[in-house]
Amino acid sequence: MQRFTIPRDIYFGDNAIEHLKSVKGTKAMLVIGSERLIKDGTVPKIQELLKETNIETTVFSGVENDPSVATVRRGVEVMENFNPDLIIGIGGGSPIDAAKAMWIFYEYPEFTFEEAAKPFNLRELRQKAKFIAIPTTSGTGTEVTSFSVITDHETGIKYPIADYNITPDVAIVDTNLVQSMTKTLVANTGMDALTHAFEAYVSTVRNPITDALAMKSIEMTVDNLVKSFKEEEKARKDMHISQCLAGMSFSNAILGIVHSMSHKTGKIFNIPHGCANAIYLSYAIQFNAKKAGAAYADIAKRLGLKGKTSDELVQSLIQLVKDFRVAMNMPATLKEFGLSEKDFKSKLDEISKSAVADPCTGTNPREISVEEMKKLFEATYYGTEVNF
Repeated sequence: MQRFTIPRDIYFGDNAIEHLKSVKGTKAMLVIGSERLIKDGTVPKIQELLKETNIETTVFSGVENDPSVATVRRGVEVMENFNPDLIIGIGGGSPIDAAKAMWIFYEYPEFTFEEAAKPFNLRELRQKAKFIAIPTTSGTGTEVTSFSVITDHETGIKYPIADYNITPDVAIVDTNLVQSMTKTLVANTGMDALTHAFEAYVSTVRNPITDALAMKSIEMTVDNLVKSFKEEEKARKDMHISQCLAGMSFSNAILGIVHSMSHKTGKIFNIPHGCANAIYLSYAIQFNAKKAGAAYADIAKRLGLKGKTSDELVQSLIQLVKDFRVAMNMPATLKEFGLSEKDFKSKLDEISKSAVADPCTGTNPREISVEEMKKLFEATYYGTEVNF
């Protein structure tokens, strides 16, 4: 038996945040990253809509990229004093992930991060509050997923939380909220979304439902990502829907080694998550093709890419990823990103071991050893072919 879980309701399209006028509750805590969303009017608009239904609000701001245990604990303290019955995560993956974690410890203060990081080990939530997610970037899909990643910045330990309990009750995917994204953010989040869909489509636990969502997301992303980068309004709206489809897919099919590699190098090498995915994706496809060649070829065929044989189709798919990097001025290798050879080599053993141990490696279509992971990382640094 398999399971497929997404939010109870997903409101999407232009002005989808108008749904907030009909939500039920008395107090809502809004969790955001920087105060940019206050200055650009997004948060005031949300507060105004909630006020119409007599919901009192407070704002917790300052969630950093790669949200920390300390930030989550500060948020929980605010929640304990404010007693919200609604928690609303607004922004990119970091504030929404942080809000999910705050929700856990607001409802169960005695719980620990070690317990929370055990897969599907959470107690039943919604005893105190329900959760609404409102993404303002087009990539993470966290508004529809059962995941959150929190880091203890003092110890360096990452706590990946995976549990259907933290799937939001409502996702609001308002296509008007993404028009002000910078080109760099469009590129990074868009390649993150594409990677989500690719990895879900070749996952060892994929199913027909996740396949359908992943493939539609891939088609929409291929059609719209570069246009979105060039600031076309409709393309940005379509990308916001596309990344949500990818999120629903990978939340249920999980991911693969591209994310394992990104998770373990993002902070160490200071590489934005989506940029790391963009670098690693083409090399991971080469590595995985020995086991998942038919699935990659199917993607290429559905996209109408050139190729008569499976190998030719896979090569066309790899070239597509490379073309996206070029079109959006993204680096093709870790070396091109600016990482020194000395720093890379000094961390190679560490990142290889930790990437193999990452939970996403478990659903990658091809098993990988630490030695193979080292070779794969070396290929992504020097730009060499993956032929092992």
